[in-house]
Amino acid sequence: MSEARDHAGGGRRPARPFRKRGADPGASARKSTAARVAAGTPVLPVLIVSVVVIVGLLGGGGRILLPLLAAGPALAATTCGPHGVLCIGLLATGLGTTLGIHDSAPNRELAAVLSALTVVTLASSLSSSVLRRRERVLAAVRSVAEAAQHALLKPVPDRVGPFEVAVRYSAAAAEARIGGDLYALVPTPYGVRLIVGDVRGKGLPAVETAALVLGVFREAAYDEPDLLAVVGRIERSLTRNLDSDDFVTAVVAGYPQAGQLELVNCGHAPPLLVRASGGVVAAEPTHPAPPLGLRALTSETPSLQVLPFGRGDQLLLYTDGVTEARDHGGEFYPLAEGLARHVSDEPAGTLTALHDELLEHVGGRLHDDAALLLLRKPPVPEPAVS
Repeated sequence: MSEARDHAGGGRRPARPFRKRGADPGASARKSTAARVAAGTPVLPVLIVSVVVIVGLLGGGGRILLPLLAAGPALAATTCGPHGVLCIGLLATGLGTTLGIHDSAPNRELAAVLSALTVVTLASSLSSSVLRRRERVLAAVRSVAEAAQHALLKPVPDRVGPFEVAVRYSAAAAEARIGGDLYALVPTPYGVRLIVGDVRGKGLPAVETAALVLGVFREAAYDEPDLLAVVGRIERSLTRNLDSDDFVTAVVAGYPQAGQLELVNCGHAPPLLVRASGGVVAAEPTHPAPPLGLRALTSETPSLQVLPFGRGDQLLLYTDGVTEARDHGGEFYPLAEGLARHVSDEPAGTLTALHDELLEHVGGRLHDDAALLLLRKPPVPEPAVS
């Protein structure tokens, strides 16, 4: 709506912002510039150099303290850019010269100290330049990884079909912001369908496999009227593209009609079902099936499990990064108990409380990718379909 309003007013002159009479238009710019300069000032290196010089001048022994001035530019390399390092080096050199003359240091000794200080300054400036370049590269890689994550794990709206939905995802590789866990939820002509899965392994190979699974699922979910046929297409694609020791555990679910939930579990942790009347139960598969990509190694095939799913019911799907998260004592996180404690009428609030408790359980950082997806059927009648 805001974009529409902006374009609608394209034929009018933009209104000028109100400014008090007599106000200096450059004052805010000068303040912001001063703030940036203050934020980038290498306070600690300047403080170290100043302390060394003051102690040398007041306490004597300046000749002994002269080598300590090199700590200024060396430390500046970690806090500011190459120009800042050079400025700190020039400051240290000038004050060192003053201190050496004040203490009548021999010319040869003073020259040696100042030469060493110059070398440290130049080396620190070069190190700062390399560090800044690597930071820029890392920032670019992070932005690309974030874009890739949004392309693969597309944001899920708060409402999909008849469901209220919430998702929480955490990658173990915090720098990459993406991992081998996958999820997708799409409305189709055959009802809402979703998948939550976990690729064996980590890193780029796991991301590539996750992209393959999600691409096939999104296409098959629209084409295949039977949920087992959707799983079959994913299986055939993985068989053609994966190595023999790679696989994907997953739960594929569908909601073909009111009050009926279909599940196909392929070697994945069972979803947790929260009834409107209370209580949390695990939706254990009646006929366990192997993970996706391993069907050729066994005669077992996936089976369709049909569960009642009425108003007020909730379904939590997750990956093993949640249930296998350990505390310092080696205890696993009790997800079912945590869900029973934090379940509410707002899926987003429930997952936020669960995620916060999970991080507290492991001491602040997960060591495996973790995904949580919660569906809730609001306790109101579904609109009639004409």
